Amino acid sequence: MKANVPRSPDPSKRRRPLQSRSKETSRALQEAFVQLLVERDYARVTIREIVMVAGTGLGSFYQYFASKDELARTCIHLRTKALLQSLRDAINGNGGRPLPDIVDAMLESQLAAVRERPREWGVHFLLERHLSGPEAYRKMYGQFIDEWVHAFDASTGLPPDFPKQEAAQVSQAILYELVAATHIRTDGKPDLGVLERQCRDALHAYLARTALQGDAGKT
Repeated sequence: MKANVPRSPDPSKRRRPLQSRSKETSRALQEAFVQLLVERDYARVTIREIVMVAGTGLGSFYQYFASKDELARTCIHLRTKALLQSLRDAINGNGGRPLPDIVDAMLESQLAAVRERPREWGVHFLLERHLSGPEAYRKMYGQFIDEWVHAFDASTGLPPDFPKQEAAQVSQAILYELVAATHIRTDGKPDLGVLERQCRDALHAYLARTALQGDAGKT
């Protein structure tokens, strides 16, 4: 006998988790989903398992999410926003300092964000590459680049012709690829000490060379 699965409601009528209890339900579904992802592949995780781990029902699930893919994209988006905010806070808290100091603070902010639950972040980075739509991915990635430009603006000692936009793109590529690829490659069990050294060496070497090229251009 076929199970009577509730239909996904019209998107315009889907509940937005604005009130505290609604937010708690949405958060419980997200946490249950991530917990299951650590244990098995995305394709093997079912909505029924998610609601069972979350302690809610199928009807509640469809009040917030149209599908498992939508839940996954929500998790990706919120976690990425948290990374972006931690980067922004590091820059704002270290303005007026030399660039190497700001870069170290930015790096620590990203590693601190992934340090507590590295396996969950390994899953996050893997899903991000498969489920994020191109437009959403470009928009969020662009915000990280904007924060690097902000870091250059907030630092002292850079030459006037320092190529901020280009350096921001390269710096974000270095940081993101090292952190994401390491978590994916090691099944979410990275040696964060090694990762920190690799990121710091690569970022400082690139930015120091770029700054020297700017100084050379003045002579």
